[in-house]
Amino acid sequence: MRKIVLTFGFISGFITIAMFFIANPVNSDGDFRGGEALGYATMVIALSMIFFGIKIYRDKHLGGEVKFGKAFLVGLYISLVSCLVYAAGWELYLSMTDAGVEGFMKAYAEGGLTKLKESGASAEKISEARDNAMAAMDYYRNPIVRYLMTMMEMLPVGLIISLISAAILKNKNVLPAKASA
Repeated sequence: MRKIVLTFGFISGFITIAMFFIANPVNSDGDFRGGEALGYATMVIALSMIFFGIKIYRDKHLGGEVKFGKAFLVGLYISLVSCLVYAAGWELYLSMTDAGVEGFMKAYAEGGLTKLKESGASAEKISEARDNAMAAMDYYRNPIVRYLMTMMEMLPVGLIISLISAAILKNKNVLPAKASA
């Protein structure tokens, strides 16, 4: 199981890393519109590796049958490896950019404030959002907190995909293993 978890977890993590190295330079002007949707779509695609990891584990190591709990655990472990790789990749990305952590947080906060202003929010609401953004920047400067926050972006998606994959693949008739001749 360890080899499957590591293999599919690393593949999933590297897919997400590749995407933000490709997509984030496009967002370098501080306009993050659509970036979150693209990010979560990439996570769903990358975390589809959970399904394949569980299927291979079921077919090659368990004789074509797996209980829901065991399948979910395999998916959870793949998710955790993927999240660790994703967060490490984000740290690498931040260290390689000119702006770094401070520049990213400033651009992200300014983008959020600009959206509020464009929506016609009151000065009080904008001021409150600015204060919240400054507090978030203080937390984000701590590398441990930043790493955990980054992991938490992806983990819920991994949990959902693990649950769905386990529910589907517990049925041995779904994509059954091919019998070798």
